[in-house]
Amino acid sequence: MDAPVVHFEIPANNPEKLSGFYTDIFGWKIEKVPGMDYWFVTTKSAQEKPGINGGLMKKMNPGHVPTNYIDVSSVEEWSKKVAAAGGQVIMPKTAVPQMGWFAVCLDPEGNVFGLWQNDPSAG
Repeated sequence: MDAPVVHFEIPANNPEKLSGFYTDIFGWKIEKVPGMDYWFVTTKSAQEKPGINGGLMKKMNPGHVPTNYIDVSSVEEWSKKVAAAGGQVIMPKTAVPQMGWFAVCLDPEGNVFGLWQNDPSAG
């Protein structure tokens, strides 16, 4: 099945400070997205080792945990698969304008993960 992990998000009380931590330790490139409380994270290595990119964001609540996003062909269809397999969709299909769609889910043991569908016409 073609459903790779393609993105991660790390919640932070102070994203500016935390971005410095990851830049200093791992050399990640972190850039603030204009007009949003969101920072793009690029983890590409100098040796061209494979890796995924992600983001830092303001923590929404004390229980906000890091989330891995899985690339799928249809957020709607895969949300149904999650529910049928005993998982739960906790944030339904939501647009990221001009980028795609996402949903946030829980597996049967309560672990958070996201579904991501590329779609430049979203929004």
